[in-house]
Amino acid sequence: MAGSLSENPGSMLWRPACPEALVRWFLAPVAAVALAIACVRPAVGPGGAAPMPVVGVAPAKPAPDTWPATRRTDVVEDLGGTLVADPYRWLEDETSPEVQAWMKAQDDYARDALRGLPGRDALAARFRELYYVDAMSAPMLRGDRLFYLRTRAGSEKAVLYWRTGAEGAERVLLDPNRWDAGGSVSLGDWSPSWDGRKVAFMQRPNAADEATLHVADVDTGAVSAVDAIPGAKYASPDWTPDGAGFYYEWLPTDSTIPADERPGYTEIRYHALGTDPAGDPLVHPRTGDPSAFLGAWMGPDGRYLFVEVARGWTANAVYMRDLAAGGDFHLVADSPRARFSVTAWKDQLYIWTNEGAPLGRVFRTAADKLDRKHWVEIVGEDPDHILEEMNVVGGRLALTYLVDATSELRIATLDGKPVRTVPLAAVGTVSALSGLADRDDAYFQLSSFTLPRQVYRMEVASGRASPWGKVDFPIDPSPYVVEQTRFTSRDGTIVPMFLIHRADAPRDGANPTLLYGYGGFGVSLTPSFRPSIYPWLEAGGIYAVANVRGGGEYGQAWHDAGRGANKQKVFDDFVAAGEHLVRQGWTRPDKLAINGGSNGGLLVGAAMTQRPDLWGAVVCSVPLLDMVRYHRFGSGRTWIPEYGTAEEPDQLAFLRAYSPYHRVTEGTAYPALLMMSADHDDRVDPMHARKFVAAIQHATRPSATGAVRAALLRIERNAGHGGADQVSQAIDASADMYAFLKAELGMSPGGAAAPR
Repeated sequence: MAGSLSENPGSMLWRPACPEALVRWFLAPVAAVALAIACVRPAVGPGGAAPMPVVGVAPAKPAPDTWPATRRTDVVEDLGGTLVADPYRWLEDETSPEVQAWMKAQDDYARDALRGLPGRDALAARFRELYYVDAMSAPMLRGDRLFYLRTRAGSEKAVLYWRTGAEGAERVLLDPNRWDAGGSVSLGDWSPSWDGRKVAFMQRPNAADEATLHVADVDTGAVSAVDAIPGAKYASPDWTPDGAGFYYEWLPTDSTIPADERPGYTEIRYHALGTDPAGDPLVHPRTGDPSAFLGAWMGPDGRYLFVEVARGWTANAVYMRDLAAGGDFHLVADSPRARFSVTAWKDQLYIWTNEGAPLGRVFRTAADKLDRKHWVEIVGEDPDHILEEMNVVGGRLALTYLVDATSELRIATLDGKPVRTVPLAAVGTVSALSGLADRDDAYFQLSSFTLPRQVYRMEVASGRASPWGKVDFPIDPSPYVVEQTRFTSRDGTIVPMFLIHRADAPRDGANPTLLYGYGGFGVSLTPSFRPSIYPWLEAGGIYAVANVRGGGEYGQAWHDAGRGANKQKVFDDFVAAGEHLVRQGWTRPDKLAINGGSNGGLLVGAAMTQRPDLWGAVVCSVPLLDMVRYHRFGSGRTWIPEYGTAEEPDQLAFLRAYSPYHRVTEGTAYPALLMMSADHDDRVDPMHARKFVAAIQHATRPSATGAVRAALLRIERNAGHGGADQVSQAIDASADMYAFLKAELGMSPGGAAAPR
């Protein structure tokens, strides 16, 4: 598994198949580098109940200025006695020629409007300086070889390189820049064999999640024509120690299977190199549960195979098969309310869990003694800090803790006895830590809001960490400060927030401010370098990151406080963050913008519809917004443990209450909206973006000044949920986003704030 070179955290709305993949899926891009998107279809209610009939078609409301016209219908659905209006149901069918024409009209209108904004070209030029740079990921050590992603200044996509030893000559293995003329095929997940001779990798057309798994020979660079496996949407291949094959997650590509049911068809299979994948033996059958994830992994000794059934982001069951002894899978651990992550080394299992310890602890047991009575706690729960991740590297435990939303890296013996805390070059975020259990060198990434992500090599025995892959960005961070403040939410909960601004920023209420949030799936928003915010800071703006509930900043309890029936608390926190920024004199509502993507898009959509008076502008990317029907599309059913489902009457009540699409009220002065969608998003269906924009355009009335606020739908081409992976597209998206924000918040094209 490899890391992403994307800059923004927290966007993935599916669960990774194995613990080693967790960080990649959670940190994969959303709005990364600014996200760089005729007939009414019959609807069916719970249990097959038909909706109320369409009783008429209302004429399109005249659009303000030149908005493309959108027709409304009188679709009302009866959900167990609750009548739910859905006037834009017809926009769900992307295959409809009418919907295709509507999308083109909306995107053309948005791009024309954005292209003409003052200062956009200057922003694009600055983003070219920031994005066309050398950058690299932390390497993965296999055998005597290191594998890593690297972008070169001027190139469009990251390239997979390898070298022998830390100082060996760099060689290209996979270059997606050369895969197709249009640049629409992306490199997905990749996994080297334990001897470093082969690499399994995914190709993803249009940067979507659907993928085909391939195998490359490292020495020759040749890609096998035999070992091509479709149905790799959820695949995370794990090699056997001899390199003869790998276990992987396989998903049938049968188009007759409803999209929302496909996750339940995931199987674990084994592929032997050089054989026809159609005959790959079944290792573990499908669960049949589309709300659960199935994944597999094994340790470097190759003796133990683990299979996980994950129920959302809060609970899982882990099973183990002793491949040397044969036989069936045996239960390692299971809980309806807790998670487990298991690593095997020298016939010992190291088990991280938050069961009975919301902030995390570690147990050890012999692989042949799975009964709980044999488990020995070797790392107890730290009452103040979260144990986020455990790795066995260099004959030690590498323990990554979260301390007030920043990283701390500790080393302990395999018995759990503390050895040292690794000195870090800056207060920030440690990510992508990798190493081998029997090798002293390990690698990790470190970044903060003002420190570009750097790669460090750590000697596990001594704890010394030294730069391995320095990255230079054309910025001067010295004028800016990072501070952590706290505010009180609606129910009295104290919530932290990061502020990044010039040291001399006045508290005169006139600072253009951009507030970012996510608030879901246990994702922690920790300090990380985002080059896209620097033109904003350079123009005198303030950037704020709110650590609202639903994230993992303070353990499972923080996550639970913002999911399911508690989801409204996330929106309350975000609104309270905006009110705090105003109350403290940093900004005022007409100078305050909000931004979020994916689950964060739901966050800003809810904030926009619940408190339209508090924001001057909204940038919403690849969002969920129709919470009554979200589970029927894309990977939606896998998120039911996080949100709930409208198929349950009690859950329908709270989902509908906050669902942004259903809260849009005609005649409201909504803030300006830039919706950033993607044309091949097969995770969060773009129907959310389409329906919401149509509703906002219909409902919006002029502001107090008489101006009609923008409501734009920008659709990124050849892009999936994480955006397009070409730098040029990221530059265009970032220039559009920040030109929009500067125009709506009254900033001059040159940067200084101007009177509105």
